[in-house]
Amino acid sequence: MEDIFNYIIHFLLGDSVPAETCSQIGYTNKPEEFEHYKLVILHSGFFDEDSYGSPSSLPQLPLLIWEENPILFGDPATEKVGETLIIHADIVAGTYFLISRYEEWIRKEVRDTHGRFPGKESLPYRAGFIDRPLIDEYGRILRRQIRDLGLDAPEPPLEIKKIYLTHDLDQIAHFRNVRSLIGGFLRGIKRPKEGQKALRSFFGGLRYDPWYTFPFLYKLDTDLVKKIGVKRCETILFIRAGGGKRKEDKPFSNLVHPDYKNLIRYSKRKGIIIGLHTSYEAGFNPKLAIEEKKRLDHHTKRYATYNRNHYLRNREPEDMRYLIEAGISDDFSMGYADMAGFRLGTCRPVKWINPANRTLSALMLHSLTIMDGSLNDKRYMYMNAHDAYQYCEQLIGCVENNNGELVLLWHNTSVEKTPNSYQRKLYKDIIKFLQSK
Repeated sequence: MEDIFNYIIHFLLGDSVPAETCSQIGYTNKPEEFEHYKLVILHSGFFDEDSYGSPSSLPQLPLLIWEENPILFGDPATEKVGETLIIHADIVAGTYFLISRYEEWIRKEVRDTHGRFPGKESLPYRAGFIDRPLIDEYGRILRRQIRDLGLDAPEPPLEIKKIYLTHDLDQIAHFRNVRSLIGGFLRGIKRPKEGQKALRSFFGGLRYDPWYTFPFLYKLDTDLVKKIGVKRCETILFIRAGGGKRKEDKPFSNLVHPDYKNLIRYSKRKGIIIGLHTSYEAGFNPKLAIEEKKRLDHHTKRYATYNRNHYLRNREPEDMRYLIEAGISDDFSMGYADMAGFRLGTCRPVKWINPANRTLSALMLHSLTIMDGSLNDKRYMYMNAHDAYQYCEQLIGCVENNNGELVLLWHNTSVEKTPNSYQRKLYKDIIKFLQSK
Protein backbone atom coordinates (compact mmCIF):
# COMPACT_ATOMS: atom_id res chain seq x y z
CA MET A 1 0.00 0.00 0.00
CA GLU A 2 3.01 2.27 -0.25
CA ASP A 3 1.54 4.11 -3.24
CA ILE A 4 -1.66 4.84 -1.27
CA PHE A 5 0.26 6.11 1.76
CA ASN A 6 2.39 8.39 -0.44
CA TYR A 7 -0.70 9.65 -2.26
CA ILE A 8 -2.47 10.47 1.01
CA ILE A 9 0.53 12.34 2.41
CA HIS A 10 0.77 14.37 -0.81
CA PHE A 11 -2.98 14.96 -0.70
CA LEU A 12 -2.88 16.15 2.90
CA LEU A 13 -0.08 18.59 2.17
CA GLY A 14 -1.64 19.87 -1.06
CA ASP A 15 -0.32 20.88 -4.45
CA SER A 16 1.48 23.95 -3.13
CA VAL A 17 3.99 21.84 -1.15
CA PRO A 18 7.06 20.70 -3.14
CA ALA A 19 7.93 17.02 -3.55
CA GLU A 20 11.16 17.43 -1.57
CA THR A 21 9.12 18.37 1.48
CA CYS A 22 6.74 15.45 1.02
CA SER A 23 9.67 13.04 1.00
CA GLN A 24 10.57 14.20 4.52
CA ILE A 25 7.24 12.92 5.89
CA GLY A 26 7.04 9.27 6.96
CA TYR A 27 4.22 6.94 7.94
CA THR A 28 5.42 4.17 10.18
CA ASN A 29 5.37 2.79 13.74
CA LYS A 30 8.87 1.33 13.57
CA PRO A 31 11.26 3.36 15.80
CA GLU A 32 14.27 2.34 13.72
CA GLU A 33 12.77 4.21 10.73
CA PHE A 34 12.05 7.49 12.53
CA GLU A 35 15.49 8.98 11.90
CA HIS A 36 14.94 8.86 8.13
CA TYR A 37 12.30 11.61 8.32
CA LYS A 38 11.82 15.11 9.70
CA LEU A 39 8.24 14.24 10.67
CA VAL A 40 6.53 10.89 11.19
CA ILE A 41 2.80 10.21 11.33
CA LEU A 42 2.53 7.23 13.64
CA HIS A 43 0.86 4.16 12.14
CA SER A 44 -2.02 3.29 14.50
CA GLY A 45 -2.55 -0.29 13.32
CA PHE A 46 -5.72 0.43 11.33
CA PHE A 47 -4.27 -1.30 8.26
CA ASP A 48 -3.11 -4.41 10.15
CA GLU A 49 -4.42 -7.64 8.63
CA ASP A 50 -6.08 -8.82 11.84
CA SER A 51 -8.33 -5.74 12.05
CA TYR A 52 -8.72 -4.22 8.59
CA GLY A 53 -12.13 -4.95 7.09
CA SER A 54 -13.77 -5.88 10.40
CA PRO A 55 -16.40 -3.89 12.34
CA SER A 56 -13.90 -3.54 15.17
CA SER A 57 -11.79 -1.30 12.94
CA LEU A 58 -14.45 1.44 12.91
CA PRO A 59 -13.75 4.58 14.99
CA GLN A 60 -15.44 4.77 18.37
CA LEU A 61 -17.41 7.80 19.52
CA PRO A 62 -16.74 10.20 21.08
CA LEU A 63 -13.69 11.00 18.99
CA LEU A 64 -10.54 12.36 20.57
CA ILE A 65 -9.55 15.96 19.77
CA TRP A 66 -6.18 16.94 18.33
CA GLU A 67 -5.40 20.60 17.64
CA GLU A 68 -9.14 21.39 17.94
CA ASN A 69 -9.96 18.72 15.33
CA PRO A 70 -11.51 15.30 15.90
CA ILE A 71 -9.28 12.37 14.99
CA LEU A 72 -10.54 8.97 13.91
CA PHE A 73 -7.48 6.93 14.89
CA GLY A 74 -4.46 7.32 17.10
CA ASP A 75 -3.92 9.71 20.01
CA PRO A 76 -3.87 13.53 20.25
CA ALA A 77 -0.20 13.80 21.10
CA THR A 78 3.13 14.78 19.57
CA GLU A 79 6.66 14.11 20.75
CA LYS A 80 10.22 14.56 19.61
CA VAL A 81 12.35 11.45 19.08
CA GLY A 82 15.84 12.68 18.36
CA GLU A 83 15.43 15.28 15.61
CA THR A 84 12.13 13.80 14.38
CA LEU A 85 8.69 15.08 15.27
CA ILE A 86 6.24 12.22 15.88
CA ILE A 87 2.50 12.83 15.42
CA HIS A 88 0.44 10.19 17.24
CA ALA A 89 -2.79 11.23 15.53
CA ASP A 90 -3.08 8.81 12.60
CA ILE A 91 -4.39 11.28 10.05
CA VAL A 92 -3.29 8.99 7.19
CA ALA A 93 -5.71 6.26 8.31
CA GLY A 94 -8.38 8.88 9.01
CA THR A 95 -8.03 10.31 5.51
CA TYR A 96 -8.14 6.84 3.97
CA PHE A 97 -11.27 6.01 5.99
CA LEU A 98 -13.14 9.04 4.62
CA ILE A 99 -12.04 9.20 0.98
CA SER A 100 -12.41 5.43 0.38
CA ARG A 101 -15.93 5.33 1.93
CA TYR A 102 -14.57 2.58 4.15
CA GLU A 103 -17.48 2.91 6.57
CA GLU A 104 -19.99 2.19 3.79
CA TRP A 105 -18.01 -0.86 2.74
CA ILE A 106 -18.04 -2.26 6.29
CA ARG A 107 -21.62 -1.32 7.21
CA LYS A 108 -23.38 -2.80 4.18
CA GLU A 109 -26.49 -3.54 6.21
CA VAL A 110 -27.10 0.20 6.68
CA ARG A 111 -29.00 1.45 3.63
CA ASP A 112 -32.16 3.50 3.03
CA THR A 113 -35.11 2.50 0.83
CA HIS A 114 -33.09 3.39 -2.28
CA GLY A 115 -30.07 1.35 -1.24
CA ARG A 116 -28.09 4.45 -0.26
CA PHE A 117 -25.93 4.91 2.80
CA PRO A 118 -27.74 7.67 4.76
CA GLY A 119 -25.79 10.76 5.65
CA LYS A 120 -27.31 10.80 9.13
CA GLU A 121 -25.85 7.33 9.73
CA SER A 122 -22.37 8.43 8.69
CA LEU A 123 -19.50 9.06 11.05
CA PRO A 124 -19.04 12.67 9.79
CA TYR A 125 -22.64 13.44 10.79
CA ARG A 126 -22.68 11.50 14.07
CA ALA A 127 -19.33 13.01 15.11
CA GLY A 128 -20.44 16.50 14.13
CA PHE A 129 -18.10 17.36 11.24
CA ILE A 130 -20.28 16.80 8.16
CA ASP A 131 -20.13 20.57 7.54
CA ARG A 132 -16.33 20.68 7.78
CA PRO A 133 -13.72 19.41 5.31
CA LEU A 134 -11.82 17.69 8.09
CA ILE A 135 -9.06 16.29 5.88
CA ASP A 136 -8.23 19.75 4.57
CA GLU A 137 -8.07 21.00 8.15
CA TYR A 138 -5.60 18.20 8.93
CA GLY A 139 -3.53 19.41 5.99
CA ARG A 140 -3.37 22.95 7.37
CA ILE A 141 -2.09 21.68 10.72
CA LEU A 142 0.47 19.43 9.01
CA ARG A 143 1.81 22.28 6.84
CA ARG A 144 2.21 24.50 9.90
CA GLN A 145 4.11 21.84 11.79
CA ILE A 146 6.54 21.09 8.98
CA ARG A 147 7.17 24.82 8.49
CA ASP A 148 8.14 24.91 12.17
CA LEU A 149 10.69 22.22 11.29
CA GLY A 150 12.21 24.50 8.65
CA LEU A 151 10.66 22.82 5.61
CA ASP A 152 9.01 24.58 2.70
CA ALA A 153 5.21 24.28 2.95
CA PRO A 154 3.38 27.34 1.64
CA GLU A 155 -0.36 27.76 2.17
CA PRO A 156 -2.63 27.62 -0.88
CA PRO A 157 -4.56 30.81 -1.78
CA LEU A 158 -7.77 31.51 0.12
CA GLU A 159 -10.12 31.22 -2.83
CA ILE A 160 -12.49 28.75 -4.43
CA LYS A 161 -10.32 26.89 -6.91
CA LYS A 162 -13.17 25.51 -9.06
CA ILE A 163 -16.95 25.74 -9.22
CA TYR A 164 -19.11 23.10 -10.89
CA LEU A 165 -22.70 24.17 -11.58
CA THR A 166 -24.50 20.92 -12.27
CA HIS A 167 -28.05 19.96 -13.25
CA ASP A 168 -29.57 16.47 -13.41
CA LEU A 169 -32.09 15.88 -16.18
CA ASP A 170 -34.52 13.62 -14.32
CA GLN A 171 -37.58 14.93 -16.15
CA ILE A 172 -37.40 17.34 -19.05
CA ALA A 173 -40.98 18.62 -18.79
CA HIS A 174 -44.21 18.34 -16.81
CA PHE A 175 -46.96 18.33 -19.43
CA ARG A 176 -45.39 17.04 -22.66
CA ASN A 177 -47.15 13.67 -22.83
CA VAL A 178 -50.81 12.65 -22.93
CA ARG A 179 -50.88 11.21 -19.41
CA SER A 180 -49.48 14.36 -17.79
CA LEU A 181 -51.74 16.53 -19.95
CA ILE A 182 -54.84 14.69 -18.69
CA GLY A 183 -53.58 14.92 -15.11
CA GLY A 184 -52.96 18.64 -15.43
CA PHE A 185 -56.32 19.16 -17.09
CA LEU A 186 -58.16 17.32 -14.30
CA ARG A 187 -56.33 19.25 -11.59
CA GLY A 188 -57.21 22.35 -13.56
CA ILE A 189 -60.85 21.87 -12.60
CA LYS A 190 -59.96 23.12 -9.12
CA ARG A 191 -56.86 25.08 -10.12
CA PRO A 192 -57.55 26.67 -13.53
CA LYS A 193 -54.01 27.98 -13.92
CA GLU A 194 -52.58 24.47 -13.87
CA GLY A 195 -54.94 23.37 -16.60
CA GLN A 196 -53.90 26.37 -18.67
CA LYS A 197 -50.23 25.54 -18.17
CA ALA A 198 -50.82 21.94 -19.26
CA LEU A 199 -52.63 22.95 -22.45
CA ARG A 200 -50.07 25.59 -23.32
CA SER A 201 -47.15 23.22 -22.78
CA PHE A 202 -48.63 20.26 -24.65
CA PHE A 203 -49.83 22.21 -27.67
CA GLY A 204 -47.50 25.21 -27.61
CA GLY A 205 -44.10 23.57 -27.24
CA LEU A 206 -41.38 22.65 -24.77
CA ARG A 207 -40.42 26.25 -24.03
CA TYR A 208 -43.84 26.85 -22.46
CA ASP A 209 -43.54 23.99 -19.98
CA PRO A 210 -43.09 25.11 -16.34
CA TRP A 211 -40.30 22.58 -15.78
CA TYR A 212 -38.32 23.66 -18.82
CA THR A 213 -36.22 26.13 -16.84
CA PHE A 214 -32.90 25.61 -18.59
CA PRO A 215 -32.81 29.12 -20.12
CA PHE A 216 -33.10 30.51 -16.57
CA LEU A 217 -30.42 28.18 -15.18
CA TYR A 218 -28.02 28.58 -18.09
CA LYS A 219 -28.31 32.38 -17.98
CA LEU A 220 -27.23 32.43 -14.33
CA ASP A 221 -24.52 29.83 -14.96
CA THR A 222 -23.15 31.72 -17.96
CA ASP A 223 -23.09 34.98 -16.03
CA LEU A 224 -20.92 33.36 -13.35
CA VAL A 225 -18.60 31.79 -15.94
CA LYS A 226 -18.13 35.21 -17.57
CA LYS A 227 -17.41 36.79 -14.18
CA ILE A 228 -14.81 34.36 -12.80
CA GLY A 229 -13.56 32.64 -15.97
CA VAL A 230 -14.08 29.35 -17.76
CA LYS A 231 -11.07 27.77 -16.04
CA ARG A 232 -12.67 28.27 -12.64
CA CYS A 233 -16.25 27.42 -13.50
CA GLU A 234 -17.95 24.69 -15.54
CA THR A 235 -21.61 23.88 -16.11
CA ILE A 236 -22.61 20.22 -16.51
CA LEU A 237 -25.92 18.70 -17.57
CA PHE A 238 -26.20 15.03 -16.55
CA ILE A 239 -28.54 13.10 -18.86
CA ARG A 240 -29.97 9.62 -18.35
CA ALA A 241 -29.55 7.25 -21.29
CA GLY A 242 -31.04 4.09 -19.83
CA GLY A 243 -33.10 2.58 -17.08
CA GLY A 244 -35.35 -0.33 -16.27
CA LYS A 245 -39.02 -0.68 -15.44
CA ARG A 246 -38.78 0.73 -11.94
CA LYS A 247 -40.77 3.88 -11.26
CA GLU A 248 -37.61 5.72 -10.24
CA ASP A 249 -36.35 5.52 -13.84
CA LYS A 250 -39.58 7.01 -15.20
CA PRO A 251 -40.30 8.93 -17.29
CA PHE A 252 -38.06 7.16 -19.77
CA SER A 253 -35.40 9.39 -21.31
CA ASN A 254 -36.21 9.15 -25.00
CA LEU A 255 -33.12 10.73 -26.53
CA VAL A 256 -34.56 10.53 -30.06
CA HIS A 257 -37.57 12.65 -29.07
CA PRO A 258 -37.47 16.21 -30.51
CA ASP A 259 -37.62 17.73 -27.00
CA TYR A 260 -34.43 15.92 -25.96
CA LYS A 261 -32.72 16.67 -29.27
CA ASN A 262 -33.54 20.35 -28.93
CA LEU A 263 -32.24 20.50 -25.35
CA ILE A 264 -29.02 18.72 -26.29
CA ARG A 265 -28.45 21.13 -29.20
CA TYR A 266 -29.25 24.11 -26.98
CA SER A 267 -26.88 22.89 -24.26
CA LYS A 268 -24.04 22.33 -26.70
CA ARG A 269 -24.58 25.77 -28.21
CA LYS A 270 -24.33 27.30 -24.73
CA GLY A 271 -21.08 25.45 -24.05
CA ILE A 272 -22.60 23.17 -21.41
CA ILE A 273 -20.72 19.93 -20.71
CA ILE A 274 -22.89 16.83 -21.05
CA GLY A 275 -22.32 14.04 -18.56
CA LEU A 276 -23.81 10.61 -17.94
CA HIS A 277 -26.61 10.26 -15.40
CA THR A 278 -26.45 6.53 -14.77
CA SER A 279 -29.87 5.04 -14.17
CA TYR A 280 -31.51 3.85 -10.98
CA GLU A 281 -31.42 0.33 -12.43
CA ALA A 282 -27.64 0.61 -12.73
CA GLY A 283 -27.55 0.80 -8.95
CA PHE A 284 -28.54 -2.88 -8.96
CA ASN A 285 -26.42 -3.79 -11.96
CA PRO A 286 -23.47 -1.38 -12.26
CA LYS A 287 -22.33 -2.98 -15.52
CA LEU A 288 -25.22 -1.14 -17.19
CA ALA A 289 -23.16 2.05 -16.97
CA ILE A 290 -21.07 0.81 -19.88
CA GLU A 291 -24.02 0.50 -22.29
CA GLU A 292 -25.68 3.68 -21.02
CA LYS A 293 -22.49 5.63 -21.65
CA LYS A 294 -22.27 4.30 -25.23
CA ARG A 295 -25.91 5.25 -25.85
CA LEU A 296 -25.42 8.78 -24.51
CA ASP A 297 -22.30 9.32 -26.61
CA HIS A 298 -24.14 8.13 -29.71
CA HIS A 299 -27.05 10.55 -29.28
CA THR A 300 -25.03 13.57 -28.17
CA LYS A 301 -22.14 13.08 -30.59
CA ARG A 302 -19.87 13.75 -27.64
CA TYR A 303 -17.63 11.56 -25.47
CA ALA A 304 -18.85 11.88 -21.88
CA THR A 305 -16.22 11.57 -19.16
CA TYR A 306 -18.30 12.89 -16.24
CA ASN A 307 -20.88 10.85 -14.32
CA ARG A 308 -23.47 11.21 -11.59
CA ASN A 309 -25.74 8.42 -10.40
CA HIS A 310 -29.51 8.88 -10.53
CA TYR A 311 -30.96 9.41 -7.02
CA LEU A 312 -27.33 9.66 -5.89
CA ARG A 313 -27.50 5.89 -5.75
CA ASN A 314 -23.83 5.50 -5.12
CA ARG A 315 -22.86 1.94 -5.79
CA GLU A 316 -20.98 -0.08 -3.26
CA PRO A 317 -17.53 1.51 -2.99
CA GLU A 318 -15.82 -1.40 -4.73
CA ASP A 319 -18.22 -1.23 -7.71
CA MET A 320 -16.92 2.13 -8.92
CA ARG A 321 -14.62 0.17 -11.19
CA TYR A 322 -17.41 -0.16 -13.75
CA LEU A 323 -17.34 3.59 -14.28
CA ILE A 324 -13.68 3.32 -15.22
CA GLU A 325 -14.50 0.50 -17.63
CA ALA A 326 -17.19 2.70 -19.18
CA GLY A 327 -14.67 5.46 -19.84
CA ILE A 328 -15.60 7.80 -16.98
CA SER A 329 -12.76 9.91 -15.56
CA ASP A 330 -14.69 11.97 -12.98
CA ASP A 331 -17.64 11.08 -10.76
CA PHE A 332 -19.87 13.72 -9.14
CA SER A 333 -22.11 11.41 -7.08
CA MET A 334 -20.35 11.87 -3.75
CA GLY A 335 -23.06 13.58 -1.73
CA TYR A 336 -25.64 12.38 0.75
CA ALA A 337 -29.23 12.95 -0.35
CA ASP A 338 -30.32 13.71 3.20
CA MET A 339 -27.47 15.98 4.25
CA ALA A 340 -25.50 18.69 2.46
CA GLY A 341 -21.84 18.83 3.41
CA PHE A 342 -18.55 17.04 2.84
CA ARG A 343 -19.22 13.33 2.39
CA LEU A 344 -15.59 12.48 1.67
CA GLY A 345 -14.23 14.72 4.41
CA THR A 346 -12.65 17.05 1.83
CA CYS A 347 -13.65 19.77 -0.60
CA ARG A 348 -10.94 18.80 -3.09
CA PRO A 349 -11.16 16.17 -5.84
CA VAL A 350 -9.57 12.92 -4.78
CA LYS A 351 -8.61 9.68 -6.48
CA TRP A 352 -10.88 6.73 -5.82
CA ILE A 353 -9.43 4.05 -3.57
CA ASN A 354 -11.04 0.62 -3.65
CA PRO A 355 -11.24 -0.43 0.02
CA ALA A 356 -11.89 -4.06 -0.90
CA ASN A 357 -8.51 -4.64 -2.54
CA ARG A 358 -6.74 -1.48 -1.35
CA THR A 359 -5.79 -0.15 -4.76
CA LEU A 360 -5.48 3.41 -5.98
CA SER A 361 -7.20 4.35 -9.26
CA ALA A 362 -7.20 7.28 -11.68
CA LEU A 363 -10.95 7.90 -11.24
CA MET A 364 -11.49 11.29 -9.61
CA LEU A 365 -14.26 11.72 -7.05
CA HIS A 366 -15.83 15.14 -6.56
CA SER A 367 -17.78 15.83 -3.37
CA LEU A 368 -21.28 17.16 -4.01
CA THR A 369 -21.35 20.14 -1.65
CA ILE A 370 -25.00 21.21 -1.94
CA MET A 371 -28.07 19.68 -3.59
CA ASP A 372 -31.30 21.66 -3.71
CA GLY A 373 -33.57 18.92 -2.35
CA SER A 374 -31.32 18.13 0.61
CA LEU A 375 -32.07 21.56 2.03
CA ASN A 376 -35.87 21.77 1.88
CA ASP A 377 -37.15 18.19 1.67
CA LYS A 378 -39.21 17.20 4.75
CA ARG A 379 -37.38 13.85 4.83
CA TYR A 380 -33.97 15.50 4.92
CA MET A 381 -32.79 18.84 6.38
CA TYR A 382 -36.17 20.59 6.04
CA MET A 383 -34.74 24.11 6.23
CA ASN A 384 -36.57 27.36 5.63
CA ALA A 385 -35.24 29.81 3.05
CA HIS A 386 -33.21 31.88 5.51
CA ASP A 387 -31.51 28.91 7.19
CA ALA A 388 -30.82 27.25 3.83
CA TYR A 389 -29.01 30.32 2.51
CA GLN A 390 -27.01 30.72 5.72
CA TYR A 391 -25.94 27.07 5.61
CA CYS A 392 -24.94 27.38 1.95
CA GLU A 393 -22.84 30.44 2.77
CA GLN A 394 -21.15 28.48 5.56
CA LEU A 395 -20.23 25.57 3.27
CA ILE A 396 -19.02 27.95 0.55
CA GLY A 397 -16.81 29.66 3.14
CA CYS A 398 -15.25 26.31 4.06
CA VAL A 399 -14.45 25.63 0.40
CA GLU A 400 -12.93 29.08 -0.01
CA ASN A 401 -10.77 28.74 3.11
CA ASN A 402 -9.33 25.47 1.83
CA ASN A 403 -8.78 26.33 -1.86
CA GLY A 404 -11.27 23.62 -2.71
CA GLU A 405 -13.97 23.09 -5.30
CA LEU A 406 -17.66 23.81 -4.93
CA VAL A 407 -20.12 21.42 -6.56
CA LEU A 408 -23.76 22.56 -6.71
CA LEU A 409 -26.72 20.52 -7.94
CA TRP A 410 -29.96 22.29 -8.83
CA HIS A 411 -32.67 20.47 -10.81
CA ASN A 412 -34.66 22.14 -13.55
CA THR A 413 -37.84 21.00 -11.78
CA SER A 414 -36.93 22.70 -8.49
CA VAL A 415 -36.66 26.23 -9.95
CA GLU A 416 -40.13 26.30 -11.45
CA LYS A 417 -41.89 29.63 -10.89
CA THR A 418 -44.05 28.79 -7.90
CA PRO A 419 -44.76 30.37 -4.51
CA ASN A 420 -44.41 26.96 -2.85
CA SER A 421 -40.62 26.73 -3.22
CA TYR A 422 -37.69 29.02 -2.44
CA GLN A 423 -35.24 27.15 -4.69
CA ARG A 424 -35.43 29.53 -7.66
CA LYS A 425 -34.53 32.54 -5.53
CA LEU A 426 -31.98 30.58 -3.50
CA TYR A 427 -30.05 29.52 -6.59
CA LYS A 428 -30.12 33.07 -7.92
CA ASP A 429 -28.84 34.42 -4.57
CA ILE A 430 -26.04 31.83 -4.42
CA ILE A 431 -24.84 32.67 -7.93
CA LYS A 432 -24.87 36.37 -7.06
CA PHE A 433 -22.84 35.63 -3.92
CA LEU A 434 -20.33 33.56 -5.91
CA GLN A 435 -19.78 36.38 -8.40
CA SER A 436 -17.86 38.20 -5.67
CA LYS A 437 -15.48 35.27 -5.17
